[in-house]
Amino acid sequence: MPDNSFDIIIIGAGPGGYVTAIRAAQLGFKTAIVERDFLGGICSNWGCIPTKALLRSAEIFHYMQHAKEYGLSAEKVSFDPAAVIKRSRAVAGRMNSGVGFLMKKNKVPVIWGEAVIDAPGKITVKASKTESPKGSLGPGSYQAKHIIIATGARPRVFPGLEPDKKLVWTYFEAMNPDRMPKSLLVIGSGAIGVEFASFYRTMGAEVTIVEVLPQILPVEDPEIAAFARKQFEKQGIKIMTGAKVTKLDRKADSVTATIDDGKGGTQQITVDRVISAVGVVGNVENLGLEKLGVKTDRGTIVIDGFCKTNVPGIYAIGDVAGPPMLAHKAEHEGVICVEAIKGMHPHPMDKSLIPGCTYCHPQVASVGLTEAAAKAKKLDVRVGKFPFVGNGKAIALGEDQGMVKVIFDGKTGALLGAHMVGAEVTELIQGYVVAMNLETTEEELMHTIFPHPTISETMKEAVLDAYGRVLNM
Repeated sequence: MPDNSFDIIIIGAGPGGYVTAIRAAQLGFKTAIVERDFLGGICSNWGCIPTKALLRSAEIFHYMQHAKEYGLSAEKVSFDPAAVIKRSRAVAGRMNSGVGFLMKKNKVPVIWGEAVIDAPGKITVKASKTESPKGSLGPGSYQAKHIIIATGARPRVFPGLEPDKKLVWTYFEAMNPDRMPKSLLVIGSGAIGVEFASFYRTMGAEVTIVEVLPQILPVEDPEIAAFARKQFEKQGIKIMTGAKVTKLDRKADSVTATIDDGKGGTQQITVDRVISAVGVVGNVENLGLEKLGVKTDRGTIVIDGFCKTNVPGIYAIGDVAGPPMLAHKAEHEGVICVEAIKGMHPHPMDKSLIPGCTYCHPQVASVGLTEAAAKAKKLDVRVGKFPFVGNGKAIALGEDQGMVKVIFDGKTGALLGAHMVGAEVTELIQGYVVAMNLETTEEELMHTIFPHPTISETMKEAVLDAYGRVLNM
C-alpha cells in the first residue's frame, strides 16, 4: 500500500480519536490520524486534565487555609496565580507529548492539517494554521476504507452572550486568565460551569452562578444537586436558578449583566469577568458531510450502536456523535467502532452505564437512572441513602459532608442508578459502574466485604439502607 493509503483514518486526535487509533493498530489495521491543532484534543489540552490541575491547586490552598482544623499551623497562606496557571499548562503539555509518544509507539502516523471527506474512502487534508509536530505527514490526498470522525465539540454560543476572550470567557480563557478576577459570573451550572465556579471561589473570587433550569447540575438526581447547592452556598457562591442572563454590558474592565430572575423581576450585577458555560456543540462543519448526505441532528452526527453513520464506510465517535459529551464515552465508542469493523462483535454502547463526574468541591458522581427517571418508567423502586457523617474515614478526613444514594428495582434487585456527592466520589463511582455492568443484584452487593476504614463503606451502607438493613445510622 502506498503511504497515502490506509485501512482506517481517524479525523481528530482527542481522547476518542487517539484511543481509537491505538486499538485499530493493535488489531492490525494500517491506521493514520488527522489533527489540526493539538494532540490530545480539548480534554488533554484545555479541558479534563488541565482543569483538574487547577482544581488540585485550589484544593491544596483550601486545606492550607484550614490547617488549624487539623492541628497544623500555616500562616500568611497565599498563592501565585501565574505559578498555578503554569503548573496547569505544564500538565497539559505533558499530556500532549504523551499522546505523540503513543502514536509513535503504535506506529500510527499523524497527518497534520484540516480534513475534508471528498467521498467515502477519500479525504483531502489542507494545511493547518498551527505548526506541525516533527515527523508528521502533511497536506494532501489520502485514502482509507474506513473513515472515523472524532472532531469533538466547541463551546456553544448564544446571541448577546458571545465570548470575546477578554471580558466574557469560555473554558479556554478561564483556564489561562491574564489575572485572577475578584468577581465572576458563571452562566450555566453543568460540570464546566460548576467546576470553574468552585475553582475561582476557592481562590478568593466572589462568584455568582445563573442557571436557566430549576436546579443546578441539571443532569444529576435532584436530591444530590440540592445537597451540592447547599455546600456551594456555604462556601459563599451565590446561585440563581430558573433565571436567565438577558444582556451583557461590556465596559473597559468589567461587565454588567442583566438577569431575568424568572419571577417577573430583573436585577443587574457588575463583575470583573463572565464565564459562558452553556454547553457545547459538535464540530460537524467543513467536513463535507452535507455533500455526502451524512445525517446530523442538532449539531451532532447520527450513529447506530456501533458508531456507523448512514453512509457506508463513515463512522463517528465522541462529542461530535452526541451526548453524553464525555471523554470516556468517546474512548469506549472508538474501541467499539474498530472492533466492530474487525468483526469481533462487541457490545453496542449502553449509555445507561456511562458514569458522569464533576470535580467541584464537594465532588459529584453518578451512573444510571435517577429516582425520578426510574419512577417515570413505572418501575417498583427501592431507594437507599447513607450520609458521610456516619462514616469513620470521612470524619477522620474532616470530610463528613456528603451522601450516597442508590436506586434498585424492587422486583429484580437490579441496581438501576447510583448518585454521590462528597470527597473523592469521582473515584468511588466506578464500583457501582462495575456492579451494574456485571448485572449485580443487591444481595451480591450486601455480601461484598468493603474495607474499613474507607469512604467506600458508605456505598455498602446505602445498599443496606434500601433494604432496611443499614448498620451505622
